[in-house]
Amino acid sequence: MNNQGKINEWREKLHEIIFEADTPVGKLFDELLILTIILSVIVVMLDSIDWIRDDYERLLYYLEWIFTIIFSIEYVLRLICVRRPVKYATSFFGMVDLLTVIPTYLDLVFPGTRFLLVIRILRVLRIFRILKLAKYIGEANSLVKALRASSRKTMVFLFAVITIVVILGSIMYMIEGEEHGFTSIPFSIYWAIVTLTTVGYGDVAPQTSLGQAVSIVVMMIGYSIIAVPAGIVSVELSQVFTRGISTQACRYCSAEGHDDDAKHCKFCGEKL
Repeated sequence: MNNQGKINEWREKLHEIIFEADTPVGKLFDELLILTIILSVIVVMLDSIDWIRDDYERLLYYLEWIFTIIFSIEYVLRLICVRRPVKYATSFFGMVDLLTVIPTYLDLVFPGTRFLLVIRILRVLRIFRILKLAKYIGEANSLVKALRASSRKTMVFLFAVITIVVILGSIMYMIEGEEHGFTSIPFSIYWAIVTLTTVGYGDVAPQTSLGQAVSIVVMMIGYSIIAVPAGIVSVELSQVFTRGISTQACRYCSAEGHDDDAKHCKFCGEKL
């Protein structure tokens, strides 16, 4: 076997470990990475507490750099083992992986008290490491697939809700008026949304009998439609789980979410 063949074989094994979880080594890699992500997010949270940061600033600093180095190595290995690194780098999870390491390095560029606000923003950005967990949860792919399949139905439902709140908000503006706190149609629509979603902030409330009667109608409508989007997504989820989703990730385009019996990538057509 020539050198190129050995390199390709090494990349195949590395891809199987990093991107897939159907082998003991791949599963162990995912479990260790999940633990590392959780610990790194905890460190970021602790760093936001003043007394902990003051007492353990050096420890938190070292831990942050340890996690950053680990995630940097992981990111580079992911780029190495895929056939199209740019495709992965520009994907959602590729951008998330990059976002988890960039803030720490940028922190070196903006030292000193003059850039405290920038440094704080960079520290908060590290919390996006929690998004890395999504691709290690098999059900997450199924949920995303179901949400995509139900997107058109959900958009129709949201359009219907928007129509309802615009009409009801306008009616309440005519009934109550500015003297009762409904100072404009947009603010009245805000009240309709708060009431329809059963949030009920209570910052404005109808004072007239007719307005209170309309409020009852809005609340009843809210309870009746609150289960509609859940039903739409549930139907799509049942279909997705019936088909089954594998842990296979395409070596060429890094796409995931393939069916259990899939032999080729449904996005680029390459063999899985």
